[in-house]
Order: sequence, then C-alpha cells, then structure tokens
Amino acid sequence: MNWKKLGKALIFPPIPLMILLIPLSVAFLACAVVLTGSESVPAIISYVLSAYTLTVWCFRIPRIIRFIKTAKEKNPLVVRLLNDAGLRVSISLYGSLFWNAAYAAVHVWLGYTQKSYWFYSLACYYVMLAVMRFFLLNHTRRFKPGEKMRYELKKYRACGWIMLTMNLTLSLMVFFMIYWNRTFYYHEIITIALAAYTFTAFTVGIINIKVYRRYQSPVYSAAKAISFASACVSMLTLETAMLTTFGQETMDLANRRLILALTGAAISIVIIVMSVYMILQSTKKLKNISQN
Repeated sequence: MNWKKLGKALIFPPIPLMILLIPLSVAFLACAVVLTGSESVPAIISYVLSAYTLTVWCFRIPRIIRFIKTAKEKNPLVVRLLNDAGLRVSISLYGSLFWNAAYAAVHVWLGYTQKSYWFYSLACYYVMLAVMRFFLLNHTRRFKPGEKMRYELKKYRACGWIMLTMNLTLSLMVFFMIYWNRTFYYHEIITIALAAYTFTAFTVGIINIKVYRRYQSPVYSAAKAISFASACVSMLTLETAMLTTFGQETMDLANRRLILALTGAAISIVIIVMSVYMILQSTKKLKNISQN
C-alpha cells in the first residue's frame, strides 16, 4: 500500500467531496446535539467529521486563493461582476426581493391559519421591503447610475416615505413582543448561526452605505439604506431569540421586556432618522434641478 498516495488523497480529496462534507458535517453535528446529546457516540463521530472537514479546507486555502486571483483577472463573468456596480446591486435586489416575497407569503398564511396579528405584522414588514426593492430594481435593470437623476431622486424619496411607514409596522411588532411576549425561539446551534449571519449582515450594511456613496446614485444609496434597516431589524429579532433561548433562566420577564423596548426604540429612531434624511435630501435636490 502506498501510504504517501493515501495520505495525499485524504488531505486533498476531490472538490465535489469537499463541498459535500460541509452540509454532511453540519447535519451530523445538529442531529447529534439535538437528538442524542453532546456526549454520545454519534456526537463524537460528528466532531471528528467536522474537524476533518475543517482540516481539508484549510489545506486547500492556498489553491483557493490562487483560483480567486485567476478568476478575478481572466474569468469574464467575475470581471464584469467586480467592475459593474449596477449588476451587483441588481443581483442583490433580485435575491432580497425573492426572500422578502417568500417570507411575506409564509407569514400571511401563518396569520390566516393561526388567527394571529403577530404574523400579519411580520407579513406587512416583509411586503414593504419587497415593494421598495421591486421599486428600485425596476430602475437599476434599465438605467445606469446618474442617467435619470430626477427619477432616481423621486424613487429615493418614495423609499424614504415607505421606510417611515414601515416604522409603524416595526412599532407594532415591538408592541406584540413586549405586551404579548411574542418572541422567536430556536435551538442553541441555530441561534448561534443566526447571530453570526446577523452581525455579518449588519457590518456589511454599514460598509456598503459608505462604499456605494461614491457612485452618486440615489437608487444605489436607497438600496443599501434598505439593507441596513433590514439588518437593524434582524438585530432586534436576534435579540429576542437569544433572550428566549439563553436568558429565560437568568432573566425575568420584566427585564426582558425592558431590554426589548429599549432596543426597539433605538432601532425605530435610526430608521426614522434615515427616512427623514432621505426625504429631505431628495426634496432639496429635486428643487435645485427644477430651478436649474
């Protein structure tokens, strides 16, 4: 037996197998922790599989970096995606629009079956996000940034008004969380994964607001402002999930309600400030265009 070839095959398995290892290790780990406990034999097997998956991917990092560099320089699709801000914004809007519409439909169905205003308030929130993103997508897929500045400013102002209205829906959601104790409950692993995603989305949202200002496009700025507002609301839902999942034994209901009220008020103020700024700035610039 050629031990050298066997070791190389174990450390550098085929790419399809490496990709398959990721969902397999996650599924085994989740099932082991949820169903059999963290100290059972299936859990130990899942730990070994996860460690092996992490190891083979770490050994592939140099090759992955070389592949990314080559793709950035030679692959026409990647080059276009990196150089075309409009394409990136449109792809982001398409994906967000799909998920917002799907979430809205699911919560409308849950509201109807459960006879719950809580789900209806969530549906209204996702509907407003979907409307704004569809509104902007209708522009980005037809025009370049700054090509129709007057129309961009009008869409920018309209999104500001919709976000201001959306804040009423957010206030209703916070009221249900506090008064009716309507919260989100997930397993510990799912909550941790949700926290990683939410903090990443929040950080990327802040960065994108600054990065996309250089294009001088109100539509691009509106798209990123919506993403940031959505990330802020995700922080609120994450907080409710973490308080419900980890804080029930260490914090009483009154303190949880106080924390949710303060966080909800802070996020509401942020969205109001953003909305008012969008409305005032767009109105001012539209007046200047009309005068000129």
